[in-house]
Amino acid sequence: MRLVDSSAWVHCLRRGGDPKVIDHVRRLVESGDAAWCSPVRLELWNGVGNDGDRRVLREFEQTLPELPITDAVWTEACALADRCRKAGKTAPAIDVLIAACARHHGVELEHADRHFDFLMTL
Repeated sequence: MRLVDSSAWVHCLRRGGDPKVIDHVRRLVESGDAAWCSPVRLELWNGVGNDGDRRVLREFEQTLPELPITDAVWTEACALADRCRKAGKTAPAIDVLIAACARHHGVELEHADRHFDFLMTL
């Protein structure tokens, strides 16, 4: 299973997305290996632009497994933010939370956002 970040979903939802990202995410969905978490869900709903996107997101809500953001995930996110800061880097708080969610649940993170390349090394 992979936690698919909104940075990858956006390629699938928008015209002109990266074909490699689209193909990879599509394969994850078709195989049942795609998951999301509430911060990703919120980011996608925050950027929804039309009724077609709304239909897709409602379908996701019915079909995609959602990895829970537990107290342990929050603890991991705070620790990850601290390690990031000590390394002299910053990342959006939502990305830190998503990375912590993937780590906590022991899944890989599918993304198209360079913040995660660094976050997943800490």
